[in-house]
Amino acid sequence: MSSAFRDLVPAALRARWTREGNYPGKTLFELFEERVAAHPGRPAVIDGEGVVTYAGLRRRALALAHALAEAGTRPGDVVAVNLANGRLACATDLAVAALGAVCLPYPVGRRRQDTLAMLRRSRAAVAVVTRHTGGTDYGAMLDGLRPELPDLREVFVLGEPLPGMRPLDAVPADPPASFAPSFRPDPDAAARVLVSSGSEAEPKMVAYSHNALAGGRGAFLRSLVRGQEPPRVMFLVPLASSFGSTGTSVTLTVLGGTLVVLPRFDAAAAVTAVGRHRPTHIMGVPTMFQEMLADPRLRDGGVDTSSLTAVVCGGAGVDPRTVEDCVRAFGCAFVNLYGSADGVNCHTQVEDDLVTAQTTAGRPNPAVTTIRITREDGGEAAPGETGEIWSRGPMSPLCYVNAPELDGRYRTADGWVRTGDLGRIDAAGRLNITGRKKEIIIRAGLNISPAEVEQLVNTHPGVKSAVCLGVPDPSLGERVCVWVVGTPGQQAPDLEELRRYLYEERGLERAKLPELLRVVDELPISPAGKVDKHALRASVAAPAGTP
Repeated sequence: MSSAFRDLVPAALRARWTREGNYPGKTLFELFEERVAAHPGRPAVIDGEGVVTYAGLRRRALALAHALAEAGTRPGDVVAVNLANGRLACATDLAVAALGAVCLPYPVGRRRQDTLAMLRRSRAAVAVVTRHTGGTDYGAMLDGLRPELPDLREVFVLGEPLPGMRPLDAVPADPPASFAPSFRPDPDAAARVLVSSGSEAEPKMVAYSHNALAGGRGAFLRSLVRGQEPPRVMFLVPLASSFGSTGTSVTLTVLGGTLVVLPRFDAAAAVTAVGRHRPTHIMGVPTMFQEMLADPRLRDGGVDTSSLTAVVCGGAGVDPRTVEDCVRAFGCAFVNLYGSADGVNCHTQVEDDLVTAQTTAGRPNPAVTTIRITREDGGEAAPGETGEIWSRGPMSPLCYVNAPELDGRYRTADGWVRTGDLGRIDAAGRLNITGRKKEIIIRAGLNISPAEVEQLVNTHPGVKSAVCLGVPDPSLGERVCVWVVGTPGQQAPDLEELRRYLYEERGLERAKLPELLRVVDELPISPAGKVDKHALRASVAAPAGTP
């Protein structure tokens, strides 16, 4: 059974944004076809295999679309895609769009628990996965999950397939001459699902239409392009991430630019790629830029960075020193981006001064989203007053995927997204992020749910109770810290044992594993009868000796 995606933005607003020219009124694949017709020989993707042109990427996308169609993929089906950055991931994204299906990309390396949650809740009908990554057999893992995924009909595997799976490597490089997609979806229909861990125990999944991606998110990236030539955008983050959704969906289909990608982030390789492939923009999170800054070639002029217009940094708060160091080392503007899969976006501009990029998220762009600061009662805050950040605009998603409880919690009746973040608009109209209303840990750009970690820690036989919180870290933004009360008569686990248990026995992703552990006799209780989290955070000194 396919998922149903309800638009939580009033139809009159969508219609107004169409009239105002915020939406192209075309599907992602239609837009891509126009780019191919205009410049078939232009480089579309530069990856570890070399360069593929727009015409070449189209052929590969249609070949994959034919294979998916032959396997019974229908319009509206959710296709889960687990592939590393590269031309194959881009071609698969386009193939799904060509069939009118809905692409659910998720980064390579997701563990069992997240994989099950995403595919089960989305009712994915087809999965396209990488067999082996980092010593783990993800094909076997998915095979073991199939009894719990009744909607999953077909699995394509990059690498040797297991019985009942289809070999992705066997798909021809070119489609049959007679093949052409016959279904044109509504541009306001769902095209892609963005995944965010958010503050929930399971990953949150958010459905976006063709128009919201090409129009709203397209306006975001277009605002950062300078000059007449199409951009060459280097993505350090996974294209399967929310941040990476401006890759295929915008850089290629809307702007007709070139994607520069690495299969996985490596600081030295990224610095080399800057000089070799001459990107105009680099998309990354603070820790990635910090690692690149340590490369002596950026300090001594060993790499030509003159092609760069901007480095665009999102995913977590960035410290002022990193902003200043990036401007000096890369010789270009620093764009400070505040955004999420849930439907919020605000950023500084290429022309903004250093202080603006260091201290604010810039001015909201109504062609992307309008930002509203609200009081506890939902009323609009006065200028300069701190409140919860709400967002609504052409980029706004349709809804959360098969999660009406999340729609009720994070969306309003008139289409606003409640972000759970706190901020204020200053006298110059710039957004200042002041904190978070919701409990969430942001480690190196990754959103980690404390609730998810707590639930799994509490299943350890040596743990009576546990609390998980983020504690400040100058490099990563935050680290994952767990306080546990041991089970009477049993030995509480040490950090090494707890990490092993969570990873090997409970399937928690490595990036979410606790990095600090405090074993306590009891948890502090506030006057309200709740665990005093402020006291717990205050009890932790600066992280040291972490894994």
